[in-house]
Amino acid sequence: MNPVTVVGHRGDPYRVRENTVPSIVSAIERGADAVEIDVRLTRDDVPVLLHDDTLKRLWGVDQPLASLTATDVEELTEGGVPTLREALIAAGPHRLMLDLPGGNERSVRRIVGTVRESGAGERVYYCAGAVAMLHVRAADPAAEIALTWNTLVPPRRTLLDAVRPRWLNYRFGLADRELVERVHGDGLLVSAWTPDTARSMRKLIRAGVDSITTNRIDTLAGVLRKGRE
Repeated sequence: MNPVTVVGHRGDPYRVRENTVPSIVSAIERGADAVEIDVRLTRDDVPVLLHDDTLKRLWGVDQPLASLTATDVEELTEGGVPTLREALIAAGPHRLMLDLPGGNERSVRRIVGTVRESGAGERVYYCAGAVAMLHVRAADPAAEIALTWNTLVPPRRTLLDAVRPRWLNYRFGLADRELVERVHGDGLLVSAWTPDTARSMRKLIRAGVDSITTNRIDTLAGVLRKGRE
């Protein structure tokens, strides 16, 4: 059986606030092979870590990120929202999976450019839907891509040829052995998100997925450890 890549979803969110440097570090310390983070742009085009389009849920500030400068964000969150550059440094040699919610051509080019300027291209890969991933491919012909796919209907060959993903990234309830074998037959890897129970994780491992993104890193590490015993 091939080893399964353990990916921390937004870091280690059940212990430390998601999409923060301490959450990234906690995920790595608990055994994550990679950490998935969400990246958006501030008003002045600085890539920062945030899943939502406002600061309300995590930081209690009901303002859209797109209306705030990086300095505004730093002040409003007391430095809690890291920039992408800070996240790349915090992860050290470990891999980061950059999810690009709402990614458009401008934001994707800025994010990919920051990764390139940071010399982190070899340890970063990108995930999101087709539109954002087409922009990633245009910005970086060598980028590693996990195309997020939300249906059992396979992506069209024309889309796969344009995006050239290494992975197809499925919600965990869709991934079974039949789907995994089909995707593997096309020469691609399968990642699944975000199972948080041991039962769901074991099912995915039996199905043959290559990567699991979870909020419960300890649980997944324990399932994998027992499977090796």
